[in-house]
Amino acid sequence: MTEHRTRKRFGQHFLHDRNLVDLMVRTLGLQKDDTLVEIGPGRGALTYPLLEDIPHLHVVELDRDLIALLRQENSPERLTIHESDALRFDFRTLKPADKPLRVIGNLPYNISTPLIFHLLSQADAISDMTFMLQKEVVDRLTASPGTRDWGRLSIMVQYHCQADYLFFVPPEAFSPPPRVDSAVVRLIPHASPPHPADDEEHLRRLVAQAFTQRRKAIRNSLKSQVTLDQFEQAGIDAGLRPDQLSVADYVALANITRPDSAKA
Repeated sequence: MTEHRTRKRFGQHFLHDRNLVDLMVRTLGLQKDDTLVEIGPGRGALTYPLLEDIPHLHVVELDRDLIALLRQENSPERLTIHESDALRFDFRTLKPADKPLRVIGNLPYNISTPLIFHLLSQADAISDMTFMLQKEVVDRLTASPGTRDWGRLSIMVQYHCQADYLFFVPPEAFSPPPRVDSAVVRLIPHASPPHPADDEEHLRRLVAQAFTQRRKAIRNSLKSQVTLDQFEQAGIDAGLRPDQLSVADYVALANITRPDSAKA
């Protein structure tokens, strides 16, 4: 294979540890009729093992040099390459009529969070997503209320899906080795949110405001949006810190304080 030089602007760190690749593939429990999409195939470290388990794979890649290498070594009958920025790609277009998509990828650290939210906006077409990410991000995605890592990202992702920490990945598994640890996470979108918000955008704004003063009582950070009576109405102690409230708590506050609630 022609040598490919990593590009910093794409945040490229290529996975090369076959044992970890095989573990990641095994966790998928792939079926032959799964429609699987890999984001950022890179040099194919995940791509080729995946093609050992399923007859066809979609990949989304932006780097033209890598696309050329993948095209040289694979037939379009087995590998469909979508030359696109994953942050702008419409994943719904790949969903077959009978079954939702499955998504996998070793995500560039610099786009992982916006990409997850882009995918969650299309969650009706996706059954599950398995990603290798910076461990710090995985810790936040899978955190529980009252822990150090619980925050805006934890709440908004767990509003939309179940998040499970799968396993740790050391820097040596990549070339070049990143300066951070990595981990693998699985996100399973809820068919419908367990605690539905009447206005998701209002929920997002409320959560963002709450964490502007993470260490203070939540009545301080939300004093312009939530009255003490509304905290009481929601059954929430206004003296708690923002990181002590659950997803259900934030949804309750958002539903009570949504802009049109008085008209409802």
